[in-house]
Amino acid sequence: MNWKVLALLAVGGVLLLYGTVAVFEAFDRVSHSNSDTIRPFVITMAPVWIVAVAAARIVLKRG
Repeated sequence: MNWKVLALLAVGGVLLLYGTVAVFEAFDRVSHSNSDTIRPFVITMAPVWIVAVAAARIVLKRG
């Protein structure tokens, strides 16, 4: 396994986590209840995480 690929995946993971927290805070800032925060957050971030995990699996299979 190439160390550069692993380093890029690690950096991507950190950025994904940071973005996830930022999106959650953005939804939480304007919400009035828990359901106003959780439902849109999951609808927004679930596809992002699915694509990220699928891309990481593809990259790791090649190596």
